[in-house]
Amino acid sequence: MSQTSGVSIAQDGADTSSLSLFCDLFKLRIGLAIGLAALAGIAVSPGKAPSISRTVLLVASVILTSAAAGAFNQYAERDLDARMLRTRNRVFVTGRFTPGREWPLAIAALTLTGVALAAIAANVVSAIYTFLGAFTYGVVYTLWLKRRTRWNIVVGGLAGSFAVLAGAAAVTPTQLPVLPLTFAAVLFLWTPPHFWSLAIAYRDDYAAANIPMLPVVVGDARAARTVLAGAVLLIAATILPTFLGMGWLYLAAAILGGTHLLIRSRQLVQTPNRRTAMANFRASLFQLTLLLLAAIAEGALRG
Repeated sequence: MSQTSGVSIAQDGADTSSLSLFCDLFKLRIGLAIGLAALAGIAVSPGKAPSISRTVLLVASVILTSAAAGAFNQYAERDLDARMLRTRNRVFVTGRFTPGREWPLAIAALTLTGVALAAIAANVVSAIYTFLGAFTYGVVYTLWLKRRTRWNIVVGGLAGSFAVLAGAAAVTPTQLPVLPLTFAAVLFLWTPPHFWSLAIAYRDDYAAANIPMLPVVVGDARAARTVLAGAVLLIAATILPTFLGMGWLYLAAAILGGTHLLIRSRQLVQTPNRRTAMANFRASLFQLTLLLLAAIAEGALRG
């Protein structure tokens, strides 16, 4: 073991290297998706986009605040993570990182740094949205809702929406055009079927931790039907931007990703088990990635 600034890091191979530990702690895969959402917000907003350097800084600020929220989530939920098979190897549970009092201070400093960077790269409005995204996930979802209500992830889905709005505000800080608002709604609608699919796959874990995720409260079959209904609503929302100025590339991505998600969601309803739930979880990731990349590509072609 090596001890640095109250943080214990195990030295037992590549899986526990410092880099992989920090990637896990800060949930950087989620952060990159949030960064893409902010970039899509810039791409779909009418008006002159920020310079490349300012755009890079803004996306970095969104990723930074997302990373801070992810770290706070693990710090605050280490007791729950210890009860779940999926999360029992997280760094605060295993003791690889010591959950001392310096962690909240470091996370707060990281958040403020990201918010300040957003203000410098774009403007105060964009910085406010950047902060609200981190606050929604780190405080509203993690502290206020997750242990109390089945609707926790519905409200938590606003975190991704705020990333889109942070990008849009970098282009048009004094107003929010309809198109980026529509994309923000898509991110909001995407989160519940995405996460509830994962919750079906790991329902026993959530039950063991006494977390009222939807499948724990209503059962897998009913949760699967809710996922399908949410997927239908989401797919309808993803088509709407084509009536607001998005082109054929985006429409093709929306149809391809939406069709795949609809097929997987239907299979989940027919056979609500871990295999079909994880297939639907991956389908939702595929759909969102296609949508964001297509939106960004169309913005680049227009610019």
